[in-house]
Amino acid sequence: MKKLALAVAAVALFAGACSSSDEPSTQTGGSSVSAPAPKGTGDAGGTLTVFAAASLTESFTALGKEFEASHPGVTVKFSFAGSSGLVQQLTNGAKADVFASADQANMDKAVQGGVIDGQPTVFATNKLAIAVAPGNPKGIKTFADLNKAGLTVVTCAAQVPCGSATKKVETNTGVTLKPKSEEQDVKQVLAKVQSGDADAGLVYVTDATSAAGKVDKVDFPESSGAINNYPIAVVKGGQGALAKEFDDFVLGTEGKTELTKVGFGPAA
Repeated sequence: MKKLALAVAAVALFAGACSSSDEPSTQTGGSSVSAPAPKGTGDAGGTLTVFAAASLTESFTALGKEFEASHPGVTVKFSFAGSSGLVQQLTNGAKADVFASADQANMDKAVQGGVIDGQPTVFATNKLAIAVAPGNPKGIKTFADLNKAGLTVVTCAAQVPCGSATKKVETNTGVTLKPKSEEQDVKQVLAKVQSGDADAGLVYVTDATSAAGKVDKVDFPESSGAINNYPIAVVKGGQGALAKEFDDFVLGTEGKTELTKVGFGPAA
């Protein structure tokens, strides 16, 4: 009888061990097998890389912080520069998740270069203004005043959206400027005015507004004939789902609020 009781106990112990091995362990140490994570709860972190036109620096930097706050674990990394240079980087193989251009022409180049996933969407508009030193010591009031003798003027290079807009205003007005230099992005133009290296520079309304106190802004009516559309798109080969979320964020209430603060106009 003792032998029979021992045999029954051994069988019961073996059955219990087998039963317990059917359930995955959630222990993190030793050689235990971890339980599979439920779908949709994987690591939501990572770095979202955004290539954006230089004129978006202030508004997108603020939006990046808001996006991070609403997406725990996500870091938004920006590369701000002239749109033409950003397109060249992308077509040369640079890695990014989102591209926001200061004009449609450079976004079209990115699409033609095969680096854009899906259809770009215009999210804002912008126009030119004249940035001058605080107090406007040179008394610049019109676009034609930029041709005054002895005045040092800087503009964007023609291939950059702000340069393309400048050329359009020149064509529309018949006024041909003679800039001291043509810069690769609008922030470089603004910097020349802020440092005193230039008496005036053609920048966007948004750049002059963002630099209030460091420069004064001179609006001119002819700028309305050279409105720039700003499109945004997901870049191929990146984090498509997260990139689309950022696009939607820019197109949504949060984006409109930040963009309006510095003077961007609504999408046409």
